[in-house]
Amino acid sequence: MSSKLTADANPLMAAATRVTQQFKVDLANLPEMMDMTTETITDNVNTVNASCQDERMRFIFKSLVTHLHDFVRETSLTTEEWMTAIHFLTETGQKCTDIRQEFILLSDTLGVSALVDSMNNVKPSNATENTVLGPFHTEDAHIFANGDSIASEGKGYYMYVHGKVLDTKGNPVAGAVLDTWETDGDGQYDTQNPNRTGPDCRGIVKSAEDGSYAFRAVVPSPYSIPGDGPVGTMIKNLNRHIVRPAHLHFMIDAPGYEKLITALYFKGDPYVTSDAVFGVRSSLIVDLDIVPDTSLTLKRGFAEARPHAEVKYDFVLATVEECTELRKSLKAKPAVAK
Repeated sequence: MSSKLTADANPLMAAATRVTQQFKVDLANLPEMMDMTTETITDNVNTVNASCQDERMRFIFKSLVTHLHDFVRETSLTTEEWMTAIHFLTETGQKCTDIRQEFILLSDTLGVSALVDSMNNVKPSNATENTVLGPFHTEDAHIFANGDSIASEGKGYYMYVHGKVLDTKGNPVAGAVLDTWETDGDGQYDTQNPNRTGPDCRGIVKSAEDGSYAFRAVVPSPYSIPGDGPVGTMIKNLNRHIVRPAHLHFMIDAPGYEKLITALYFKGDPYVTSDAVFGVRSSLIVDLDIVPDTSLTLKRGFAEARPHAEVKYDFVLATVEECTELRKSLKAKPAVAK
C-alpha cells in the first residue's frame, strides 16, 4: 500500500534540492520551459540566456541563437543533416593540433575570416592592408639577423626579400618585429611534413634603425589547402577548387602601432583572382623580379651562384591612436539610407 510522501521525505525532491544547492540554481527567477514548439523555442532559449551578466556576450548569443534557429527553419534541416553537421564539427576539432588549425581553415574557406578582418582592421588609406592569418602560423619560429635565410638549402628557387617598415608619415619604424612564413617551392608548409623537426621557411627579423629589413627565402608556390580533413572534403563537395595563390605571410608588431597581419602575393600568378580563402587584396600584389647577376646572388648570402628572385616592399604601419580615431569617426557618421 503506497502513501503520499511529504516533500522532506520524497527522495526525488531531496535529490533536486541537493543539486540546486550544489550548482546554485535560482529556479524562482527562471521561466517555465516545457512543450517547446518551432514557434516558441527561439524566444525561450533567448529568455534563459538573458540572465548572462556580460552585455556583449548576451547580445552575441541572442543574435547567434536567433540566426541559427532561423537557418534551421529556413532550410527545413533534417535529423540526418543535423547529425552530419555534428560529425563534421567533431572531425574539424579532432583534426586540430598544436601546429594545425582546422577551425581557422573552416573560417577562411567560408569567408568569415576575411569578413571579420575587414570589419576589425580599419586603417588610414596609406597604411598596408590586412589580410587573413591562415592556419599555418606557429609560435616556434627562430629569430634571424637581417639578411639571413629563413629557408634551409634546397627548399626552392632563391628569393631575396627586402624593404622598409614606415609609419603613415613616411618615417622609419625601428625595431619592428616581422614574423614571416611561407611554403617551400613545392607548395608545402613545414607543418605539413610528418618528419618535421623544427621550423623551416619561417622566421623572425627586426627592422633596423632606418626601418629596413631583409631576409633570404624561396619563391613560394600556389598550393592546395589541406585536403585530408573535413574542410577539404567540404570544399570538394561544393565543387570549388582548393588552391591558394603563392604568398608570403607577415605578422608585424611594433610598440605604439596596430599589429599588422598581411601577406604579399605575386603578379602573374593565375590564382590571385580566385583564392580559395578570399584573402587577396590588389594592394598586396607585388612584382617578382628575376635577378640574373649571380655575383649579387652570392653577395646576398645565397649558397650557390645562380639567378634569384627579388621582392621589394615597404610596409606602412598605422599607430594605435590613428586607428582608434578613425574608428570613432566612422561610428559617428550617420547611417546612409538604402
